[in-house]
Amino acid sequence: MSSGQFGWRPYPGAYRAPENLSRVEPGRIVALGASCDLRGTYPEDASTRNFIVSEYAMLEDGRRVLLHADRGFTVTARSTGVPGGVVPLVETRESITRYILNAVLPDDEQCAMEQEHPWSWLAELARARGLDATAEDLRGLPYEVDFTDKMIEWLTPT
Repeated sequence: MSSGQFGWRPYPGAYRAPENLSRVEPGRIVALGASCDLRGTYPEDASTRNFIVSEYAMLEDGRRVLLHADRGFTVTARSTGVPGGVVPLVETRESITRYILNAVLPDDEQCAMEQEHPWSWLAELARARGLDATAEDLRGLPYEVDFTDKMIEWLTPT
């Protein structure tokens, strides 16, 4: 199954992980996760940020195996009541977590209604990396969301 079968499309300008990720030493998958990072810098525009979202499998020995890194989103704050219509973008860990969880779901509405997460596709990606996984196995695992150091710094009020 390809990502297109689930209605997934990378966002324009997305970071691309290598297409042919190498196989890894086998290990038991104990959790799945999504990681978020800031994409680029915006010194003159405090109202817009682009984010990169990747998903990984956490193995019993602590290794994280990247499954894909072609998702992301942009958040912009605008106001007609402010000169220039630009206001500083203020987000929280909770609001960004909601965006991340939306970003990893299929883009296609019909697919999103049929399946809350593309477990089969993630299992296929895990198998391509040399891990033993089925959609049923993955569906029952804990799912975590984490942030890179750059994201944590951006989210921490000064």
